[in-house]
Amino acid sequence: MISTTPASALAGTTPQFRPAAHFTAHGTWLNDPNGLLYHDGIYHLFFQSNPTGSTWGNISWGHATSTDLIHWHEQPTAIPSTDLEMVFSGSAVADVRNTAGFAGPGQTALVAIYTSASTAASGSPGAQAQSLAYSLDEGETWTRYAGNPVLDIGSTEFRDPKVFWFGEEDGHWIMVVANPVDHRVSFYSSPDLTTWTLESQFGPAHAVGGVWECPDLFALPVDDTGETKWVLIVSLNPGGIAGGSGSQYFIGDFDGRAFTADRVSESTDLADYDWLDYGRDYYAPVSFNDTPDGRRLTIAWANNWDYANATPTAPWRSSMSLVRELRLTRHEGGRLRLVQQPILPAAVPGVSVFDVSVDSSPGQRTEVLLAPAPGEGSSHVVLTVDGTSRTITSDRTMSGETDFHAAFASRDTAPLLGGDITDLRIVVDGSVLEVFVDGGLVTLTQQVFPDAPLSTIRIAAADATR
Repeated sequence: MISTTPASALAGTTPQFRPAAHFTAHGTWLNDPNGLLYHDGIYHLFFQSNPTGSTWGNISWGHATSTDLIHWHEQPTAIPSTDLEMVFSGSAVADVRNTAGFAGPGQTALVAIYTSASTAASGSPGAQAQSLAYSLDEGETWTRYAGNPVLDIGSTEFRDPKVFWFGEEDGHWIMVVANPVDHRVSFYSSPDLTTWTLESQFGPAHAVGGVWECPDLFALPVDDTGETKWVLIVSLNPGGIAGGSGSQYFIGDFDGRAFTADRVSESTDLADYDWLDYGRDYYAPVSFNDTPDGRRLTIAWANNWDYANATPTAPWRSSMSLVRELRLTRHEGGRLRLVQQPILPAAVPGVSVFDVSVDSSPGQRTEVLLAPAPGEGSSHVVLTVDGTSRTITSDRTMSGETDFHAAFASRDTAPLLGGDITDLRIVVDGSVLEVFVDGGLVTLTQQVFPDAPLSTIRIAAADATR
């Protein structure tokens, strides 16, 4: 939610599609979340923004803040594009040790590490390099570092740095950055955020049907074992499990220099890989730095590059997902999997949360229908839990407005990883549907544009051979 003029007060808008608990920019375009950081009681969400329009362009860093991860307040543009560069994705850190030397006595610099995407006016059109900006007033204003770029390999495909501190006081900064067309992630180290040394690379591996983007790397404890593993997230576009853009992950070890995956499959079947989400509208998830309680919290862009510029909303376009808390659990056969749980609001008008359990034993097929209240509209979404195929499918072909792009009217399928009873938590908020299966072992996120809010649920069972 944002503390700005209600959408309904603006002419030509689609307030019926604006979510109440998923962040949207007030009147403009957004895509990837950037610079996720907790500092001094405030969660900071930066994001790819076009401050002057509702389609991709003039890419800058927008900014929103929250104290509870649910109620977001949009702030002025943090780092605007210039004639020489657009400001592509990246991350932010609190330089509490003042390693970069930006802070004065009693100050802590917040430092944004972003990709400078050079324009034609720069003389190097298309060049991508990593740059810094810093803030000495808790993120209200930002100054570009005079020594930019701080990492330039002479490439037009080198972007989306995630930076974090590794180790204790004698540690160092790590940058995880994508080499998109090579399907690699590079790991750099630095003592001061301004000088960087290449340590290693990972990839190609698993899904390589599109460019690799927006990597993230973090440690997570394994439930009830005392063991800690590292998770590497890599988004790609296209080539996702549901079509278009998507996000995969690898689990392994990181020693401060190199990441080693526990499992790299030789299979070419996308279903054999690990995915953050099986819906079409969950891309570029990244996690917050410096959360106060040690939780690993992520947020993603709830859209798909196949049709993102065409979704039927105005004057804004695109939202973020709900914030999710991540855990690692050892599943059947000893395979480690991420578990994702949403940070849910208390009762908020316009947000429906349904918790249902259905029989998913062999031979059983259950349909969960999400629809408007009787007499309000005919749009609907059908979730089908199939105990024989061990799948859940979300069918949005009759969900309302679907003809704005040929790829939108989809049926997205995910595996069932639980037992003979499948638990579903379904969140419907304006134009965003998020489904959490079996406590978050599987998730499925889709946009919908119904003729009336999908505020009711109906469950019907049928034979799986139907």
